[in-house]
Amino acid sequence: QVQLVESGGGSVQAGGSLRLSCAASGYTNNMGWFRQAPGKEREGVAAIDGILSTTYADSVKGRFTISKDNIKNTLYLQMNSLKAEDTAMYYCAADIRWRIPGWQLTPSAYITWGQGTQVTVSS
Repeated sequence: QVQLVESGGGSVQAGGSLRLSCAASGYTNNMGWFRQAPGKEREGVAAIDGILSTTYADSVKGRFTISKDNIKNTLYLQMNSLKAEDTAMYYCAADIRWRIPGWQLTPSAYITWGQGTQVTVSS
């Protein structure tokens, strides 16, 4: 039984920064950040596995950083140089249902999801 709660979203100007947090109430191993804009499919943003290997979508490489604090049991997404196209509801997810190719950034591979936090970037 894992519960995830995201926080840290908000409205910022293009070029600004935000840090998202995801507090986990139970054990987690593999975790990821996903986002979904209106009218679009949910897409993977970044993922981190049990040995701290990270995976990023091409669209956020060099701008976003995923990390995990195992003592606080909290996942983070540091987002810098934000663009209007980053506007979306951001969700954290934990633990893998099946290791299909590209599982790190595949929504259907994850078991547990948070409620989401809105990020809006204006240009």
